[in-house]
Amino acid sequence: MCASHVIIGDGIAGSSAAETIREADPDADITVITEEGEALYNRILIKEFAKGKLPAAPVSIHDPDWYEERDIDLELNTVVTSVDTDDKEVHTHEGDVYEYDKLLVATGGTPTQLPVDNSDAEGVHHFWTFEDARAIKENAERADKGVVVGAGLLGIDLAAICGAQGIDAHYLMRGNAWWRYALSEEGAEIIHEALRDVGVTPVFDSGVDHFETDDEGHVTAAVDPNGDRFEAEFAGVAIGLNFNTEFLRGSGIETDNGIVVDEHMQTNVEDVYAAGDITQFHDVILGDRAQNGAWGSAKEQGSIAGANMAADGPEETFEWVSSYSITHFGFPFLSFGHPTLGDDSVEKKYDEGTWRRVALKDGRVIGGVLIGDLAPQSGLKRLAREQVDVSGKEDLLLEEEIDVEAFEEPAAAE
Repeated sequence: MCASHVIIGDGIAGSSAAETIREADPDADITVITEEGEALYNRILIKEFAKGKLPAAPVSIHDPDWYEERDIDLELNTVVTSVDTDDKEVHTHEGDVYEYDKLLVATGGTPTQLPVDNSDAEGVHHFWTFEDARAIKENAERADKGVVVGAGLLGIDLAAICGAQGIDAHYLMRGNAWWRYALSEEGAEIIHEALRDVGVTPVFDSGVDHFETDDEGHVTAAVDPNGDRFEAEFAGVAIGLNFNTEFLRGSGIETDNGIVVDEHMQTNVEDVYAAGDITQFHDVILGDRAQNGAWGSAKEQGSIAGANMAADGPEETFEWVSSYSITHFGFPFLSFGHPTLGDDSVEKKYDEGTWRRVALKDGRVIGGVLIGDLAPQSGLKRLAREQVDVSGKEDLLLEEEIDVEAFEEPAAAE
């Protein structure tokens, strides 16, 4: 009898799991269920599309034929309403029931809406799906003035879209620097200057108290908590994600701002797995629970989950140092691992456009940020992956070239 695998979510995690299962088991029944109306597309490239730098065609990754060729049943525009883990059934909004032997939940998240007046006005955009990107591009091409809210990795995409589309924009940040949990003011200032160069003005110790609208309900301005008013026909908001776990109520699956899984992507319920943004996974490198929204991380989690589902057991372990690149400006930017965590860090500014910060926990590298020179990333990632103790040699983390063996010498001498 063929094993039946149901995957909820057709992002890179769900799609990667489906492909892995098919390669491992040519006879398995595989069903992929997604709320979206289109098959897998590249979430990394949709920002370039919204900037007007890329046509729509290269953004799509899979067309329906891809699933058909692999004998994978793709159910678009389908909302899962509940999961019965006792009877191993997935129920949808149209009353359909899908039985499974193994289940993967890879539903990702949805953007958090600002809890302020008029946050749902026309012209206020969140950036997550290809559909969002189309709406953003259309509005941005018509707008002269804009605001961006959310001083993180998604917010910077919206700011770059404003710059590329010639919008005179203000970037409203709650703190004193962009991504202040990962960058010091010195490192962030490189980003601030790059924003100013493309017509986006950082505004610190700010935010949004409320949006103003015209008679048609379109945004016209944002007013911050200080009472300052910023005119805007375009507003981009990126303040985090909400993880939809409502449909899992009563399933017994453990949730905590996402779905809790072990290092094998397995939940606390037998035969149920989760992968991608929605997971609170056990990070074997960090030695703690973590969450990660990077594309590469989600793809690898999907592959690990798929392999373990097909193998009917925890054969593969998720052990990954993720990366996230920003390519909006005239210099490279890369973060890796968990740059916002840790109990210590070292950093250095090498010149006006080159800066590095490495985050540490218990004397081991767990993440970092590189601006300008990305060459050290492979050595730093290796130190993190191999959990090398760098205590007493932290200054070597700031050398222009990372000599991994230099950190391992004392251990070899013993």
